[in-house]
Amino acid sequence: MSLSPAPSATIRVRAPARLHLGFLDLNGAIGRRFGSIGLAVDQPETELTLTHATRHEAGGFESARALALVKKFAGTTPGGGYAVDVRQAIPAHAGLGSGTQLALAIGAAIARMEGRTLSPSDLAALGERGARSGIGLSAFASGGFIVDGGKGADDRPPPLTVRCDFPDDWRIMLILEESGAGVSGEAEATAFANLPEFPRSSAAHICHLVLMKLIPGLKETDLDAFGSALTEIQQIVGGYFASKQGGSVWTSPAVGRLAHRMRDLGAQGIGQSSWGPTGFAFVDTPDAAQRLYDSLVEEAKGDGLSILVARGRNTGASVEAI
Repeated sequence: MSLSPAPSATIRVRAPARLHLGFLDLNGAIGRRFGSIGLAVDQPETELTLTHATRHEAGGFESARALALVKKFAGTTPGGGYAVDVRQAIPAHAGLGSGTQLALAIGAAIARMEGRTLSPSDLAALGERGARSGIGLSAFASGGFIVDGGKGADDRPPPLTVRCDFPDDWRIMLILEESGAGVSGEAEATAFANLPEFPRSSAAHICHLVLMKLIPGLKETDLDAFGSALTEIQQIVGGYFASKQGGSVWTSPAVGRLAHRMRDLGAQGIGQSSWGPTGFAFVDTPDAAQRLYDSLVEEAKGDGLSILVARGRNTGASVEAI
């Protein structure tokens, strides 16, 4: 990310949410572990502005976290600081990558203001992101459908191994539960540490599904292939994590019920993003998405849920001087 300085400008950054669709290999027997499957979506998103100020300050959504990140990226700024205003924020602890996108957005804004050259990996290191997954970094950098190569022996973020555009006509039905929260932070690290060994045969089967069904289905805009592969991957990975989610593949039973209702009405590729509670399902046209929304929106409200119709986002974050 090579940028010229913008010392007097206001910097605006808009960063996409991402879905975590599953892991390739939670066994790690051949030297790399995790390997994430992801997708950048056009909403929700994080939008913020950064300006010079007499001292570091933050306002809007996630202000406490934003202020800590400004201090981390900028350190001591001679003659003043930065003010960040988070105008929109991806919901926190919902499985949508909010922490990574906020950190990368603030780091990119400060780098743009100062004319520094920082790659997404540099920003991730400063913001302490990408410990297991590289899809948040790639969603920020380029958007699209993403697969990373998992963690190796060192501390570098996982390398990007697949990146392709998501079909323009396909829509993602996001199921949101504002009152719920997935596992995160120290609890997430503890959960991973206490899980049993993941079967090597299951890892091999997931990789087979990804390479020979999921990605070809995406490339050929074959939602049947893409969706059936994704649902199976979600069942395998979700079953592995069920002991840390109350014995279910779904963090939120209500989200799971609505996802299955969507499947019954024709959606495909149902599952939960990361630790949830956000769920998803895929349809192949905007009209199909609208019909599904109209059929289920009142049912969703009755369970304390909301439905968001999203598109795949095939571009990364925007960073501009305004």
